[in-house]
Amino acid sequence: MNPLASAFVTASAPSLAAGSTLVFFGDSITDCGRDRAAATSLGNGYVASVASRLGFRHPDPDRIIYNRGNSGNRVGDLAARVDHDVVAPAPAIVSILIGINDTWRRFDRHEPTSTAAFLDGYRALLSRIQEKTSTHLVLLEPFLLPVPADRKTWREDLDPKIGVARELAVEFNATFVPLDGLFAAAATRAPAAYWLPDGVHPSSAGHALIADAWLAATGLA
Repeated sequence: MNPLASAFVTASAPSLAAGSTLVFFGDSITDCGRDRAAATSLGNGYVASVASRLGFRHPDPDRIIYNRGNSGNRVGDLAARVDHDVVAPAPAIVSILIGINDTWRRFDRHEPTSTAAFLDGYRALLSRIQEKTSTHLVLLEPFLLPVPADRKTWREDLDPKIGVARELAVEFNATFVPLDGLFAAAATRAPAAYWLPDGVHPSSAGHALIADAWLAATGLA
């Protein structure tokens, strides 16, 4: 039994019928080195870990899992490719992790995404998915640790976007994975850089944390 499982109570849980398709949608944290030339490449991060554990706990040779993370993506980038990457494969579950680049670009390129714009863009994205599919939504909370220390100033921008993700999870009856809090708790057990070496991108241990939390939140642990 996943030790995190008892920490999650969700309004709804996804079903995983035989032959189901799952799509993991997001930025570089999801991408994690996937081979763009191979449609079913899962990369080297939490998506591959979730897939392997699902394969062990819920064997199904007909299950299809797609990693559709693209490095550098913001919420608007997901909206631009949602029909191809999410609507077309008609997944039983779509898992979305987005938001950190909407914060990061404010600080490295002076290209901010306001909280209101993030909310509107994310809501439109989820509305499109629900309009065109019968998929179950899993929303992953964007996260950040203070590595290096200047990441602390990013909280003023990211924290409202975390609030948006939480709000939309309720609005769309999605399963929610509270990763920011889980990484903060993990950083009391080992240094923050052990989990997120640059405060954003997970180590192997950080990816394992995400995979465990995802399986627990969805009830598929």
